[in-house]
Amino acid sequence: MSDQPTGMVAAAGVEPDLAHHGDAEVGDGLIDLAVNVRHAAAPAWLAGPIAATLTELAHYPDPTPARTAVAARHRRHPNEVLLTAGAAEGFVLIAQALRGVRRPVVVHPQFTEPEAALRAAGHQVERVLLDPADDFRLDPSRVPADADLVMIGNPTNPTSVLHPARTLAALARPGRVLVVDEAFADTTIAPGHPGEPESLAERRDLPGLLVLRSLTKTWGLAGLRIGYLLGAADLLTRLAAVQPLWAVSTPALAAASACATDVAVQAERAIAADLAADRDHLVARLADLPGVRVVGRPASAFVLLHLPGATAIRAALRERGWAVRRGDTFPGLGPDWLRVAVRDRSTTDAFIEALRETMEA
Repeated sequence: MSDQPTGMVAAAGVEPDLAHHGDAEVGDGLIDLAVNVRHAAAPAWLAGPIAATLTELAHYPDPTPARTAVAARHRRHPNEVLLTAGAAEGFVLIAQALRGVRRPVVVHPQFTEPEAALRAAGHQVERVLLDPADDFRLDPSRVPADADLVMIGNPTNPTSVLHPARTLAALARPGRVLVVDEAFADTTIAPGHPGEPESLAERRDLPGLLVLRSLTKTWGLAGLRIGYLLGAADLLTRLAAVQPLWAVSTPALAAASACATDVAVQAERAIAADLAADRDHLVARLADLPGVRVVGRPASAFVLLHLPGATAIRAALRERGWAVRRGDTFPGLGPDWLRVAVRDRSTTDAFIEALRETMEA
């Protein structure tokens, strides 16, 4: 592991733009490889319940059925579920409700909203930067022992690293809140494993564990805003106390219920399998390009690339009609990194040719 201290930024003297997200890369006429949302029409079992709520909008949202459904999916009690307006709202609730923490630590590179939410609430955040030379793998001993709030993604955006559950579990301890962002857990798959490998969503034995989940990625619901938190009832009560009333809309609650059914879970597993095949194809094609390096073994709906001169290449790709995600806004990365979403094979093949031509120009 690298001996980089906590608190380092992506490049000397340059603070990453934590507010930058992939949607800022997308524009009219561009093929979107920057946003990690699956592009597919909602199936009837999902679209139907959402559409049916449009006649019920005069009534205030009732989260009870959705909370019960989500709890059943993860083998939890309903009071161990807090529904949110997307996973991003969960980070804000954590930052606001846990103002008493003394040493919050965010493990990077990862989604920047956890740190942004903490800073906006007045927290002094420390960073643990994982080493690309070690494939961004986590060594739990690098997290300060007295950190009383630790935040990490699994699988991690943007690295696409899937940390072993036992490694993350080693971070849990009394007196610490451990937040694991599993927004992309439903994209993961492993041979011989029927569910989501390395997920902690059903773990009720780890002190202080909070798991964040999102339904916007696989099901293409980014505009609907639906996610949830899983954790001990007393901890979720503290978070609910700072959540606005009726934060989750009736259509979003219908989506949460639908996505918790056995039909949805089976469909999700099939999508994850197809995604893995498309990802393998992308990684194999990238391996044919000199100078392009994929770190580690990607496990999610995106791949992180190291590519010298990536800033200029990203701009040239835009001229050719392709949007990819810059990497320099993630702490621990820099201007020579790009994140690319996994798409179908024909889209990947066209992108690889565009990237090849751009690099050779």
